[in-house]
Amino acid sequence: MHGPRWRRRFKDMGYRFTTPREAVLNVLSKKTGHLSADEVFFLVREKYRGIGLATIYRTLDLLVQMGIVQKFDFGDGRARYELVLDSKTHHHLICGECGRVVDYGTLSKEELMFVQELEKEAGKRHNFEIDSHRIDFFGLCDECKEKSSQN
Repeated sequence: MHGPRWRRRFKDMGYRFTTPREAVLNVLSKKTGHLSADEVFFLVREKYRGIGLATIYRTLDLLVQMGIVQKFDFGDGRARYELVLDSKTHHHLICGECGRVVDYGTLSKEELMFVQELEKEAGKRHNFEIDSHRIDFFGLCDECKEKSSQN
């Protein structure tokens, strides 16, 4: 979703498409990974000096509410943000030591079958229609695992 489509989405939902909102969306669309509000702020400030941190927080909250941005909590005390892609699934590997986050997007055939069966059973068990999911795996990345084995 780019400029004109964002503008239309804001209008359709009854919001104005302001410069701060456009700036935040531009930053999130050009950066890969999961950015904190502070990281978004510093990247926005490179081009728009007058936009404050409080505006960034309000903008991110609105974008989450609108379903344009997804907010993640990886257990490190800092919320992270990413543009919502059309994908209905989202998986991460999260290092509990250094905080590294790896998008784990492509599932093997066996993993996909397992997750589909899990969705089906969870939905049936709780009489719930599942339309998307997110899975976060926590542990140690290779670097932190190696460091801990050396100590």
